[in-house]
Amino acid sequence: MNSDSPFGPVVYAYTRAQAVADGVQVEVSKTAQEAGIRFPAFLTRAVYDAYVAVPEGVTGQDEAGRLFDIVWMTRMAILR
Repeated sequence: MNSDSPFGPVVYAYTRAQAVADGVQVEVSKTAQEAGIRFPAFLTRAVYDAYVAVPEGVTGQDEAGRLFDIVWMTRMAILR
């Protein structure tokens, strides 16, 4: 047993950097900072594909605008 941790040795570790490199997470920190969030921000690929990616056939929208809307509303929910 690892004396540094009461939980024992780590069985498996998957870092955020690995998740980003694998495409499982998408870093959105720059857009989040523009919306007033001061901490690193990430979305899962599933959330990004479902809510940020522009659905086929939709016009007048882009991913940058949809992403900003999501992080802005997240900020408003945090402040509330």
